[in-house]
Amino acid sequence: MKVELVASSPGLAGRPEPTLPEFAFIGRSNCGKSSLINHILGRVGMARISGKPGKTRLLHYYLVSDKFYLVDLPGYGYAKVSKTQRAAWRKLFQAFLSDQERPLAVVQLLDARHEPSVLDREVCGWIMESGHPQALAATKIDKVGATRRAASYRSMVETLGVDPQTPFFPTSAVQGIGRTEILAWIDAMITANTEETEETGDAGDQGDI
Repeated sequence: MKVELVASSPGLAGRPEPTLPEFAFIGRSNCGKSSLINHILGRVGMARISGKPGKTRLLHYYLVSDKFYLVDLPGYGYAKVSKTQRAAWRKLFQAFLSDQERPLAVVQLLDARHEPSVLDREVCGWIMESGHPQALAATKIDKVGATRRAASYRSMVETLGVDPQTPFFPTSAVQGIGRTEILAWIDAMITANTEETEETGDAGDQGDI
């Protein structure tokens, strides 16, 4: 897998042109987002992991195999960030999600050890309102007992109020769980989007004739 960091921007203006599908990853600070992204990309240290949650304050665009962008959004909900910064991130998230041309889909990350927070539910609501396809990824499942996992996953879905058919990926960067499933889903989404675009284009050509 070829991976390249092509943009790191504090706002939407610095993003690449919308020529490829984008998959946005968003989650609460300290939920394991950087670790999961590194796991998915098959790179150590590509997405920086910090002992200080909330360090990611930019939109990071990773070009993957010249096929799609994986977008790392700033973590939300870290208490030590100023109110001004939190307000700026909120505005950025909402502006990012309001763009109907992109992203193709949004993956919300949730720490499997905890119930979804008020902020988790709020962000999930924004994603659903945006109309973009959505998936959930439970992180750090290696820290949850095997007998408790099913109940934890069910609680996440019910608390967030998402459609029960929403793609759900149990993941663990430590144990190498979830990468294959997420990449397969991304590939399927790209294929479906390409076919839909081609069908729309064909219909348009027939109309012109």
